[in-house]
Amino acid sequence: MHGGIAWLPEVLKAIAPLIATVSVMQFTVVHAPLPQFVQFLVGSLLAVAGMLLLFAGIEHGILPMGRFIGAELPRKGSLWLIAAVAAAMGFVTTVAEPDVLILASQVQTASGGSIRETHLVYLVAAGVGLFAAAALLRIAFGVALNKLLAVAFVLVIVLSLFAAPELAPLAYDAGSVTTGVLTAPVLLALALGLSAVLSRPSGALDAFGLLGLASLGPIIVVLLVGWLR
Repeated sequence: MHGGIAWLPEVLKAIAPLIATVSVMQFTVVHAPLPQFVQFLVGSLLAVAGMLLLFAGIEHGILPMGRFIGAELPRKGSLWLIAAVAAAMGFVTTVAEPDVLILASQVQTASGGSIRETHLVYLVAAGVGLFAAAALLRIAFGVALNKLLAVAFVLVIVLSLFAAPELAPLAYDAGSVTTGVLTAPVLLALALGLSAVLSRPSGALDAFGLLGLASLGPIIVVLLVGWLR
């Protein structure tokens, strides 16, 4: 827990402006019922506690294990294993990503059930998994990031031109929520572990850019599935 408490100043800095803004609105504009405002304050305290536990878990468990896995994969001598592990880790962490679950739930409600929550979650997770695998293979082969990003962006633009008007905004939102509190540290740890054992001049800098690629995956997958339907 000591590691989590160390994050307390940062967590308070992040959440204090939200509490202050809502409190000012409560007493000047909104005037919500007192029980609802108290519920907001209690929820904010619970959020602080949850974030401290989350950061402690990431710092002491997820990041070290992710780096270890990323460093061990090249020693097994199989690029397919690297791709498979990256895809699997990207998929399972995205399925559990709170931001993705919230978006999928809201989409199901707004669409009247025509877009199922589970279907959207699995599509987004598949996109993250595929592009996480591509990102780690890019590191392994030493492919320039700008080339891979250029191809991905061209594909996004082309698919957007032919997508249904109501589908494109959903696809872009799906891409924006993927690299959250679970997915980002896991994928970054894998990439940092992999790049650390490759002994290249760029070193750990090779690991960066992975999250950008991973966020493009869901956009492409959602647009592609919508175009094929």
